[in-house]
Amino acid sequence: MDLRSELLKSIWYGFTALDLEKSGKVSKSQLKVLSHNLCTVLCIPHDPVALEEHFRDDDDGPVSSQGYMPYLNKYILDKVVEGSFIKENVDELCWTLTAKKNYQPDRSSSTILPDKDAFRLWCLFNFLSEDKYPLVMVPDEVEYLLKKICMAMSIEFNCVELEDFFSQDSVQQSGITVWTFLEMMNSGKVTRGIDASIISMAIEEVYREIVGDVLKEGYLWKKGQLRRNWKERWFTLKPSNLSYYTGEDRKDCQGNIALDENCCVEVLPDRDGKRCMFCLKTLSKTYEMSASDTKQRQEWTTAIQTAIRLHVEGKKSLHKDLKLKRREQRELREKRRQAKEEELQRLRALQEERERKLAELELLKEAQKQAQALLEQDEQRRRQQHEQLQRALEIQLREAEEARVSMQAEMALKEEEAERQRKRIQELEEMQKRLEEALQQEIKARLDEEAFRYAQAGLLAEEEEKMKALMNLQEEQEEYIAKTQREKQELKQEMEAKSRALEEAQRQLEEVRANRHRVDQDVVAAQRKLRQASTNVKHWNVQMNRLMRPIGPGEKRPSLGSSFTSFQIPTQRDPGLRLRRSSGSGDREESKENVDSRAGCDLDKRHSHASNGDMDIP
Repeated sequence: MDLRSELLKSIWYGFTALDLEKSGKVSKSQLKVLSHNLCTVLCIPHDPVALEEHFRDDDDGPVSSQGYMPYLNKYILDKVVEGSFIKENVDELCWTLTAKKNYQPDRSSSTILPDKDAFRLWCLFNFLSEDKYPLVMVPDEVEYLLKKICMAMSIEFNCVELEDFFSQDSVQQSGITVWTFLEMMNSGKVTRGIDASIISMAIEEVYREIVGDVLKEGYLWKKGQLRRNWKERWFTLKPSNLSYYTGEDRKDCQGNIALDENCCVEVLPDRDGKRCMFCLKTLSKTYEMSASDTKQRQEWTTAIQTAIRLHVEGKKSLHKDLKLKRREQRELREKRRQAKEEELQRLRALQEERERKLAELELLKEAQKQAQALLEQDEQRRRQQHEQLQRALEIQLREAEEARVSMQAEMALKEEEAERQRKRIQELEEMQKRLEEALQQEIKARLDEEAFRYAQAGLLAEEEEKMKALMNLQEEQEEYIAKTQREKQELKQEMEAKSRALEEAQRQLEEVRANRHRVDQDVVAAQRKLRQASTNVKHWNVQMNRLMRPIGPGEKRPSLGSSFTSFQIPTQRDPGLRLRRSSGSGDREESKENVDSRAGCDLDKRHSHASNGDMDIP
């Protein structure tokens, strides 16, 4: 169903609302107002003179719907651009016009729906109605819509109270009008005992799903593209895009993801403290999202895949496709029903033909009996005539000589009578042959009837086998669904075990990192102490070299007290001596070897000076 057909349904209600006298015609002034309002809500320029120019040859009388359609197509619908206007505004305009005339419920009743809900039901009716005027909806579509509303209210649809209404001949043949449908909804047969707010929310949900092409909507956690943080957003999925908002009111749109054949959806493992994750991949970006539970994630992934499939197949609306499929199924059922009726009529005709042939056979039998009686009567009459003839011949023989001329005439008459008798016998024989042929035809008809019965029995057997095969397929499908659920449960348990193992590994890694950090700190402290010890050893070496320097000639030997005044023995509290035991022993041995080697060198120098006579003897 294209956009033009949808607009024509709403405009048809507006046109008929202006027809107050129900004559099928509307005045030009009213059509001018209607056309101007349509151009306003459709966002196209309005030409006020076009209507007068189009009907210039007509009189000033009213215009019928057939006369208004060419103007509507040429000056309004041909200029409409899809996406440049809001269709709900067109529906509200036409609803306002038609509701004033046709929708007048009893406001005193407690089950009366609000005007907003009645408008949405009117839009749903237009969407699901048949594409012929006046607009009606078949009982199957009414039952489908009521089931959707009851499902949105989380109740079970009970069609017992509406069974009498659906079983009426007028409803089955001509369908249900929108005003009858609204009257049924206001009667409370479907919504009895349910709060009005729940009913309104259910009608709005079904309206957004069917008329608004909303495949699914709800809250999801979304990971940001720049800050990589998680925020809760209200998502709305349509066949062409996936939009997300800050709240359910859908006033602040945060983003819009276009869906095409290059998009795909994948299930992700739990991470970042989020569970039930999945992602939507496009050519340019990957959007990560998290649902509240596994069921919601499955519903969202299935809905997104359905939207991508619709885009690939070139379909703009899921429910338009479903409506066409339901219509095809109804037409197929109707064809099957007509085929069954034709088959029954054919069987009835065969039965009547058989009865007629049996009646003809009875008539032929009766005629045969009558012919046999006639034959017997003729034979008896012929015998009587023969006896009479013999008597007459005897008389004539006695009187031959006297009545020879009369005898010859009598013989000629008798020969003619015999010829007629032979012809009569031949006709009776031919009649007997025809009776035998009719009997053969009856036998053949009985054989054909038996063949038809065998064929019918074969068809019934084949139908029974197909039914058994269908039942087997259904059982296999149920087993496959149970198997899939078990595999899903096992996969979930395996994912939980892997998550626990990953958390344990992360905890052990943190402990190893902490131990490594402490060891690094100890190594740095040991290196610092080692550098301090090396500095102190160098200082001690300088002091020892200074103390063991030999006295030159002419110099006074310093006193013991004055020679060691500048040398201070480091105490045990000196931080330079606090080395770790693991590395301290090796450093002390190395420092002692250095001191001993240096002391040895100084002693060798002193001996060399003494041998040369340079040493001062006090």
